[in-house]
Amino acid sequence: MSDSFRASSWQADDAITAAPKPEFAEFFRVFAKIGFLSFGGPAGQIALMHKALVEESAWVDEKRFLHALSYCMLLPGPEAQQLATYIGWMMYGVRGGIVAGLLFVLPGLAVIIALSTAYALYQDAQWLGGLFFGLKAAVLAIVVQAMVRLAGKTLKTRFQVILAVCAFLALFVFALPFPLVVLGAGLLGYWKSRAGGAPASMPPSMPQQAAGWHASIGRGLVSLLFWVAVWQLPLLVLWFLSGAEGLADMFAFFSKMALVTFGGAYAVLAYVAQVAVENYGWLKPGEMVDGLALAETTPGPLVLVLSFVGYLVGFRGVPGLDPVLGGIIGALLTAWATFVPSFIWIFAGAPFIERLKDNARISAALSAITSAVVGVIGNLALWFGLHVIFAQVTRYPLFPQGWQSGAGLWWPDFASVNLGALGLFALSAFLLMRLKIGMVKVLLLCAGLGMIWRYSGI
Repeated sequence: MSDSFRASSWQADDAITAAPKPEFAEFFRVFAKIGFLSFGGPAGQIALMHKALVEESAWVDEKRFLHALSYCMLLPGPEAQQLATYIGWMMYGVRGGIVAGLLFVLPGLAVIIALSTAYALYQDAQWLGGLFFGLKAAVLAIVVQAMVRLAGKTLKTRFQVILAVCAFLALFVFALPFPLVVLGAGLLGYWKSRAGGAPASMPPSMPQQAAGWHASIGRGLVSLLFWVAVWQLPLLVLWFLSGAEGLADMFAFFSKMALVTFGGAYAVLAYVAQVAVENYGWLKPGEMVDGLALAETTPGPLVLVLSFVGYLVGFRGVPGLDPVLGGIIGALLTAWATFVPSFIWIFAGAPFIERLKDNARISAALSAITSAVVGVIGNLALWFGLHVIFAQVTRYPLFPQGWQSGAGLWWPDFASVNLGALGLFALSAFLLMRLKIGMVKVLLLCAGLGMIWRYSGI
């Protein structure tokens, strides 16, 4: 690395983008719209941000958008919220990152708290079971549609297609850890770039708005320590409150989860469900699936399902508090533990990542990671689909158990097929992909049809 490159890497990016910088009110309005409409999981949310910020407003160019996305895919936690925070930070610094990140989460958090209240008070009601039944089938169609769209935008070369297929097989068949799959894809992309003789750097891309931060180790460390202190402040308060031991344990548990939740809500679902049911007794068996259905019906990250768990902990286990108030506190604490780390990763790390945007080999590695994510989403869609349409799904090992291998295949009992779920999925897919009906309308329709199906007693 030359001295001139080192020097330029630590200077402030004071260039101004070719696209006009929006007024902050317009910036706020667009991200509020994204927050209220961000249904369908990370693939759909990323597609929505791409359409609003790259295609319609041209506030961010394609290269910078994909560069930010690839970095966010490496991080634990909700990658779509992190992407919104990153883009907000690029445009308006820390203020923009906070606003964009919060607007992406708060609408869904408000809805999940309201739905969790209804669930906790009326979870034995037949109408609520029917509501979940219809929504699960519609959400499956949304996930499939989002995966197809992302694949169409991402997989442009044979190498990218191979990476996506290999990532799918690594997760679905061999049950490899998500971080290992992502890092492996990045290393392959870097190796291919070097083997192909690509230059170490590229011509500078279109300049963007300065984020207002220099990439310096000292400033990055200060930012890291400040946000970590903000993140863990509620735990310090809970330690000094009598009767809040259960909430303190919950906050500490979800703080740990925030550091290891690679792969999104589906990836962490099984582990959290096991710990919440067997170790702590926070949930009853099957309630996590109901929580996931609630999170699927709300805008924002799917990992909001963890706030459903927090609500039930507060609803059932805070002595001296009204159950609903305890539930709201539990949900807010879980959201704090889950989402504040996203701001830490962006504000402390993004200034350094921005300096790598014109490094051809690093960009190749990040592009490979984006391709692998298509396979990751394919794995999640298939797993979710099998468990929605079939009542009995079993994982069969591929090798003798003495091999100590986790390789296997999820295989349904075809006799356990739920014809109602299958029919609603087919209807949702037809309405979304063929007739181009809006996502919210399809969700509402299937929720109503699910209630009718359950009331009919079929």
